[in-house]
Amino acid sequence: MRALKLGVVLMLAATGASAAEITVSAAASLTNAFKEIGAAYEKEHTGDKVQFNFAASDPLVQQIAKGAPVDVFASADQDAMDKADTLKLLAPASRRNFASNSLVLITPLAATLPIKGIADLQQAGVARVTMGNPASVPVGRYTKHALEQAKLWAAVEPKAIYGASVRQSLDYVARGEVDAGFVYATDAAVMKDKVKVVATVPTETPVSYPIAVIAAGPQAAAGRRFADYVLSSSGQAILAKYGFGRP
Repeated sequence: MRALKLGVVLMLAATGASAAEITVSAAASLTNAFKEIGAAYEKEHTGDKVQFNFAASDPLVQQIAKGAPVDVFASADQDAMDKADTLKLLAPASRRNFASNSLVLITPLAATLPIKGIADLQQAGVARVTMGNPASVPVGRYTKHALEQAKLWAAVEPKAIYGASVRQSLDYVARGEVDAGFVYATDAAVMKDKVKVVATVPTETPVSYPIAVIAAGPQAAAGRRFADYVLSSSGQAILAKYGFGRP
């Protein structure tokens, strides 16, 4: 009996030793999908807890560089992850692409302006167009490049209302505070009762999402477990449910 009790104590101790609180800094566009992935991960990894910090990718890199205790970083573009890599923040060989997306032009659901594509943003009646700040938000970089490719940046830039993240731009459109906006297809799907997609915008660089473990993270091993789960069939199924494509 004493041996049985001792075995139970040792088993519980081992479980506690493997449990971890994982901190994941992720692009704002991943909010809904990652919250569900986190809940599913916790069910499969008893004892582990996942805490999320959602924001634009570049500010997240800055937070990590300043010592924020982050275990995993998931970015909405390669540029932000490249910055993290240059700063030596990533654990070796941990960087992997895990999802893809597309850039879309949206308007408020009740909008009456004849906007059917990015060329229509030149109309005099279009006064405010929201997009992520190209200096710090991946969706802003994709947007600027797309408009430059279409020779429309000079016409649209004076109308730009910059969002601190793609979700802020989505909110501006949903509330009817702007005439149109650029977000990811997955963001538009979250508020399809308030916004409508009027065009899918071609991007010279594919919209791809990388994930990596942070070298100085307090829970590196657990961070790898979470990153692996995102790339597992279970994680990929949840991402697909929210409209993300394969990496």
